[in-house]
Amino acid sequence: MITGDSDDVAKWVSDELRIDEYFARILPHQKSEKVKELQKRGLKVAMIGDGINDAPALTQADLGIAIGAGTNVAIESAGIILMRNDPRDIVKIIRLSQMTYSKMIQNLFWATGYNVVALPLAAGVLAFKGIFLEPALAAVFMSASTVIVAVNAILLRRRKL
Repeated sequence: MITGDSDDVAKWVSDELRIDEYFARILPHQKSEKVKELQKRGLKVAMIGDGINDAPALTQADLGIAIGAGTNVAIESAGIILMRNDPRDIVKIIRLSQMTYSKMIQNLFWATGYNVVALPLAAGVLAFKGIFLEPALAAVFMSASTVIVAVNAILLRRRKL
């Protein structure tokens, strides 16, 4: 955590949020340098800010998150904008990203599975052994595969953030 607040406040907030490392009393022009320092150590950095002084660090970070009520400069510098002023939404963003990635992998599995099995059969690769898939039936299976992928994606809505 990088903050311009006092050491006492920074320690309390980092303890509450279970953040391992924090930098307190950092001046606005030093925030971007601290982000670079963390990145040089091989860490991925998410920066949350709302002001003009946060814009360089938001741009430098791997993920810049602006508070929606912040300045236009901060909002333009960030990759994600929180519409509400609730930092707890950041946890929801991360969770949603993880769930979306999981759904992408599942859908890739379904789509690839269909293509790997059904398309060669429809093309007649095993026709010499009497195994083939009629093109009309292949089209039905392809439609079913599309429906499975779509329904699987829609199920993401039921998941609780």
